[in-house]
Amino acid sequence: MSDLPPPDLAPVEVLVCVKCLREAEMPENGIRPGTALHAEIAKHEMPANVTLKAVECLSNCSSGCSVAVRGGDKRWTYVYGNFMEGRDAELVVDGITKYAATADGLVPWRERSDHFRKNCIARIPPQEF
Repeated sequence: MSDLPPPDLAPVEVLVCVKCLREAEMPENGIRPGTALHAEIAKHEMPANVTLKAVECLSNCSSGCSVAVRGGDKRWTYVYGNFMEGRDAELVVDGITKYAATADGLVPWRERSDHFRKNCIARIPPQEF
């Protein structure tokens, strides 16, 4: 896959909740699961049109760790949950790469991983709906 997106695709933002504790106590090491997940995702290469951002809270504590993905006025926005630090960074990158390659944010069902199929918390219509 080329690291240059087609010129007509809007940039994509991946928002990772770094405050997430997954409704658990603060780990002994003091690193929140969401912060760890963000750091692990940041170690992976993303398509050129994707920016990774840490956010303070996605208000999805009962289904954390959570990631939101949005990409311009014509794409659907999604919030996904139940990611695990230490396990799911590559899974997130794969899903976001597929999303970033679409003009409307709609990745065909069969191309989505099981996790992305079963852990969609919210799907928000594009602004130009």
